[in-house]
Amino acid sequence: MAKILVTGGCGYIGTHTVVDLIQNGYEVISVDNNSRSNPGMMLGVEKILGKTVKNYKVDLCNFDDTYAIFQENDDIDGIIHFAAYKAVGESVEKPLMYFENNITSLINLLKCVQDFNIPYFVFSSSCTVYGSPDVIPVTEETPPKPAESPYGYTKQMGEQIINEFAKSKNNTQCILLRYFNPVGAHPSIQIGELPIGRPQNLVPAITQTAIGKLDKMTVHGADYTETRDGSCLRDFIHVCDIAHAHTLAIDYLREGKNKRKCDVFNLGTGNGVTVLEAIKAFEKVSGIALNYEIGPRRAGDVVAIYANNNLARTELNWHPQYGLDEMMDSAWKWEQRLKAEENIFGAQLKELN
Repeated sequence: MAKILVTGGCGYIGTHTVVDLIQNGYEVISVDNNSRSNPGMMLGVEKILGKTVKNYKVDLCNFDDTYAIFQENDDIDGIIHFAAYKAVGESVEKPLMYFENNITSLINLLKCVQDFNIPYFVFSSSCTVYGSPDVIPVTEETPPKPAESPYGYTKQMGEQIINEFAKSKNNTQCILLRYFNPVGAHPSIQIGELPIGRPQNLVPAITQTAIGKLDKMTVHGADYTETRDGSCLRDFIHVCDIAHAHTLAIDYLREGKNKRKCDVFNLGTGNGVTVLEAIKAFEKVSGIALNYEIGPRRAGDVVAIYANNNLARTELNWHPQYGLDEMMDSAWKWEQRLKAEENIFGAQLKELN
C-alpha cells in the first residue's frame, strides 16, 4: 500500500482528498498546523472512513520540524501539497505574509523531497496563474498573464520553482493541478468548507447568509461589460471531483503515464457561471431568497475565466460527476448540519484544541 503525505490535510480540499485516497487503496498521513484549518474536520474524515488519519501539527515554514516528518516516515511514496494561504483579498492586504508562507513552505518541502528521494509530487495550483486571460476557455497552453493578486503570484512562482526543480538531477515526477472554484461538500455531509472568520469565497458566503450567520452578502461588482449579467464569471467544480483528480494524478505518475517530468492539468467543469447565476442556482435548490447587495469591484478579482478540461479527461481519465445544483445542494446541507450541531461540534473542537 503506497503511502501519501497530504499537506494541508485538515483543510477543505485536503480532507476530501484524504478520504478519496484511502477509499482508493492508499495509506495517508497528513501535516497541517491548523493556522487556516479546523482540526475538527478530521473527526468527519474518521466518521466516513471508520479509521483515524495521523496528522502532524507542523508549520512547513519550519524546516527542521518538516524534515523530522520524513525521518519518521522513510516510506513516503508521494506528496500532495495543498498547504498554503489562499484568500485573494487578504493577499492584496498582506502580500509579504503570503510570499513568505507559500514560497518558504514549498521550498522546505522540496528540499525534503530531494533529500529523501520522494518519487511523486502533486502541487495544488490555481487558475489564478492565467491572470485575466484574453481568450476563454483557457487551456494548459494559454500563456499566463500577470497575476491579479499576490496569491496568484505565489502560484505562478510555485509552478516555476517546481518546473526548475523537475529539470534538475533528481528522479521526482511532478504534476501541477490548476483548479478553478471548488465548492460543495462530501455526500455524507461529514466534511465540507469551514472558513475561519468571514468567508472569502462565494459559496460559504451564500450559505452563511442563508442560514443567518451573516445579515447579507455582497456581490463584488455587477458592472463588468464582459459578462452576461455584469458579475464575475467563474468555473465552479465540486470538491469531490477535485479530490478524485488528485488520486488519479498519483495513479498516473505511479503507472508511468506522464509525458514529462512536470505535467499540467486544468481541473474545471468547462462551464462558465456568473456570480449572480450561482446565487440563483442556490435559491432554486434551497427555496430561500438570498439577502445580497451589489457592491464595488474587489481588488484581485479576475473578470471571467473557465476551463478547457480536455487534457485531464483524456490523460487522467477524469470526468466531473457533479452539476451546479448538486454543488449548491451539498453546500447548503453542510451549512445546515453545522447549524444543527453547533454546540456538539464546538465542544469537540474545544476538546481537540
